[in-house]
Order: sequence, then structure tokens, then C-alpha cells
Amino acid sequence: MTRRLSNSEYQITTHCADETRRLGKTIGAAVTAGTILALYGDLGSGKTSFVQGLARGLDVPDEYYITSPSYTLINEYPGRLPLFHIDLYRITNSVDIEDIGLYEILDDDGVVAIEWADRMGKDTPPNHLRVQFEIIDDKTRKISIIPQGAQAIEDFKRWNII
Repeated sequence: MTRRLSNSEYQITTHCADETRRLGKTIGAAVTAGTILALYGDLGSGKTSFVQGLARGLDVPDEYYITSPSYTLINEYPGRLPLFHIDLYRITNSVDIEDIGLYEILDDDGVVAIEWADRMGKDTPPNHLRVQFEIIDDKTRKISIIPQGAQAIEDFKRWNII
């Protein structure tokens, strides 16, 4: 079920990990170079499942198994556009963010999906898609998509994915 909460805010309920992956795939097929997705949610809320679908929508080859880069911090995958999957769970300050090269990646023409984006604080890019995951029960997730910044709002409307 998709609900429009405002002109640019949407809420989707998924009932299993496969539905969350399908949502990611739909968005991955539509996004353009330079898209940044800031992912928020508790452990187990569906962020990695969403990125798995995002990768398939970006035509990342099936031989690449998409896992959360909890220890490597950044995984890069080839596709229609390069996908940078970033996990900031273990990051504690802005110096760490700079040290991993995140700012250079954000200036790239790939697609960037940042798990635990709240760790960026005030350094979160002004134009991004905020994707908020909420656990409803063992399988059900409420996913809110909120474009942040004028360019992100314009892009999201142009993609016409929801």
C-alpha cells in the first residue's frame, strides 16, 4: 500500500523482504547519476534488503552478492551506474567520515546508498532521498520516502516511480 503524505512524501508498507527488494529495484531502475539515498532505521528494519533491490534496478550483475558493508564500510558495485553502498554504523565522528573518503564518493556520478545516515549529522548532503524504515512486526515494514532539497524533489517527481 502506498500513501502520499504530501506533495513529495510517500509511505509504502511492505510485508516481506522480497517486497522491500522490489521497491528498491523500482527505485534503482529510475534513479540517475549523482542520486544519494540516506537510509534510516533500526537494525533489521530492511535497509540492506532495499539496497539489494536497488542494485538489481541498477543492473548490478547477479554474481555480486549485496551485503551490508558493516566492517568494510564501503562496497562498490558496477552497474548501469556505479553503486556505492556505505554503512556508517561504526563511524563515531566527522573525522572518520572524511577518512573513509565519503565526501569524494558523494561528488561522484554514481548512486550512493548510506545506511545509518544519521551518523552524518549536519554533513548530510542537502539534496538526497531520505528513506526511513520502521519495523511494524516480524515481516512488515513501513517505509517513508522523503526527497530533501529542491533537486531531489524535482528528480523524484520526474522519475514517476510511486
